[in-house]
Amino acid sequence: MQKLPTVSLLKRAAPLAALAASVLLAAPMAFSATGLQTAVFAGGCFWTMERDFEHTPGVVKAVSGYDGGTKPRPTYDEVSSETTDYVESVQVTFDPKKISYTQLLDRYWHFIIPTQANGQACDRGASYNPEIFVSTPEQKRIAEAQKAQLNASKFHGKIVVQIRDERRFWPAEAYHQQYARKNPVQYNMYRVGCGRDGDLKRIWGSAPA
Repeated sequence: MQKLPTVSLLKRAAPLAALAASVLLAAPMAFSATGLQTAVFAGGCFWTMERDFEHTPGVVKAVSGYDGGTKPRPTYDEVSSETTDYVESVQVTFDPKKISYTQLLDRYWHFIIPTQANGQACDRGASYNPEIFVSTPEQKRIAEAQKAQLNASKFHGKIVVQIRDERRFWPAEAYHQQYARKNPVQYNMYRVGCGRDGDLKRIWGSAPA
C-alpha cells in the first residue's frame, strides 16, 4: 500500500504563489461590533479544527492560525520547526445568541484527545499541542471549571490541555485557510491516514460529523 503523505508534506505542497497572499492575512483581526464573540483553541492540525468548528451551529467563521508565541507574523515553517512557543490554532467567531462559550468549549473537548501530550493523533510535536487560549476572566473561569469537571470524572486527572491567556492570534498563510473545503481529496487522505477519528470515537463514543 502506498504510504499516505504526512501532514507536513501536504501542507508544504501548496502552491508557492499562495504564500504571497498570506500578507493580506497578517494583520490581527478586529473585534466585531455586531455582538459576535471570538475564542481561540488549539487541538492539533488546524485544518481539522477549522473544519470541525465550521460545522458547528452558531459558528460564523473559523480561521486557521498561530497563537501562544511572541514573534510577530510567524510562518508555518517557523512554527512547525518546533523552535517557537506557537501552536497551530483556530480563531472561532461565534454568535452568542445561538451558541454560548460554554457550549462552544464543550464542542472543543469532543474534537480533541485531551490526554495526549506532544501533539494530537499522528501530528506530533509541541506545535500541535491542545491548548485553550482565554481572553476574558469569564472564559478562563468556564474553561477551568470544565477541565476540572472532566478530570474529576471521565479522565481521572489525566487531561494535559493547557489553559493560557491569549497572546495574539496570527492568521496562517492563505493556502491553509478552508483547506478541507478547498482540497477535499487531499484532506480526506490526511484525515483517514492520521487515525484521529478512531481515537475520538474510542474516547467520546463518536467523531465529528
